[in-house]
Amino acid sequence: MPQTVLPAAQLAATAALVGWMVLGFTSRPGLWFRWKMFCRATFTLITLTGTTRDGRTEPVSVYEHLSPGSFILSPARLQTILTYLTSSGRYDRIDGHGRVLSGQGEHAVEVKNSRVVL
Repeated sequence: MPQTVLPAAQLAATAALVGWMVLGFTSRPGLWFRWKMFCRATFTLITLTGTTRDGRTEPVSVYEHLSPGSFILSPARLQTILTYLTSSGRYDRIDGHGRVLSGQGEHAVEVKNSRVVL
């Protein structure tokens, strides 16, 4: 085997590997988290405002109510936290808007009168 064939084969294999890695970690239009580790996770990024019983409004962070080290917030889990915050009497109602990111793409989400609306 000529000595130029081996470096050319190594270069081609390296280029193919780099190309595969670059394409594997980038998203196609409309899709988030193509990497297998994230393809089943659902992330909710949301901004919320809570109204107290006396009519004052204040920002609400649902991320403070997640387990330590947890960052995955699905719409169902968001609804559970909203129900807890309103039933505990802390807020009369909670409203907001944001995005849900999953393997199926990116979608808008709203919270109206403490209810998650996709």
